[in-house]
Amino acid sequence: MNDTAALLVIVDAANVVGSVPDGWWRDRAGAARRLRDRLASDGLPGHTGPVEIVMVVEGAARGVAPVPGVRVEAAPADGDDHVVALVTEARPRPVLVVTADRELRDRVTALGADVAGPRTVRR
Repeated sequence: MNDTAALLVIVDAANVVGSVPDGWWRDRAGAARRLRDRLASDGLPGHTGPVEIVMVVEGAARGVAPVPGVRVEAAPADGDDHVVALVTEARPRPVLVVTADRELRDRVTALGADVAGPRTVRR
């Protein structure tokens, strides 16, 4: 697979995990691992082409390891800034950022990325 042709999907893990009040706050790393595993098994539902999935973690979830199909990036500080840096590095490659964070959505769309909400990967 030619990774430069694959859609780069950057998942704001803290935002996606936090979008459903299912007790994630009791085990942030465990919630991030469950999201990672769902991404590895389901990919990007509804998308038929190749994808590269990157999940950005922060805080207590920084120790979550990658698995085949999902690269995990631990944000050195703020997760939103790390997502923006990844979008910037990826240009001109097509990028989809998965988040509900309005400020982050504005920042990455200004860089040419597309944006989808958490439901895109929480089906």
